[in-house]
Amino acid sequence: MVQTLNNMAELRGSRFGRPWPRHGLKLLFWFANDYIVFDDDNQMVANYDPEEGDFGFHHFRNRLECENNVCKRLLPYSEYPFYDVGNLYHPTSKSLPKYVREGNTHQIDTSNMDRLIISMRPDMTVDQVYVTQHEDLKSFDPVNTYRISRGLLMIIRGHPLSNFLKQAGYSTHEQNVIIDQGTTPRESRDTRIDMEGGCRDAPRDAPGFWESYCTIL
Repeated sequence: MVQTLNNMAELRGSRFGRPWPRHGLKLLFWFANDYIVFDDDNQMVANYDPEEGDFGFHHFRNRLECENNVCKRLLPYSEYPFYDVGNLYHPTSKSLPKYVREGNTHQIDTSNMDRLIISMRPDMTVDQVYVTQHEDLKSFDPVNTYRISRGLLMIIRGHPLSNFLKQAGYSTHEQNVIIDQGTTPRESRDTRIDMEGGCRDAPRDAPGFWESYCTIL
């Protein structure tokens, strides 16, 4: 079961997209205000076709994952295809607004871990909207995966970006974190994980944490 977030209080309680430098809340704001419109029946109609790959959209396969004889998918089954967006290292993500991309530190931290996933009907109507985050080098975190209701998207459309971020609990003054190959974030500022064990200083021009594998998701 994927929890549905219906209002700002529930979004704030989920802690999705925070703290800084995570970009998920800004990505969600952009999607609600620029990527979709609501028709007379309050259906979400996309302004762009994700099949064309703009903004970094690409197919998400929602594979069946099995562990200890227990098999499950990240998202509920849908007859419609899934697409995800949010990888700031995808070539076409440069068409995302600057406010979505500007927090990317190009270091091993949380600045590129958030994703938004949609299921799309053939008539360009968005069926479902989900947000999630990476938990390690190849998987999304099912515990921190949420469905975003149409009501919440309508609420987000009614606020300027600064007000929305404030109501969502986002602060640019919170301490940054890095993530190792497990699932637990560790607080740090200028260190990065040595993949062979231990930590070392992060080079300023190092590639981002998710760059090496996100293109296959």
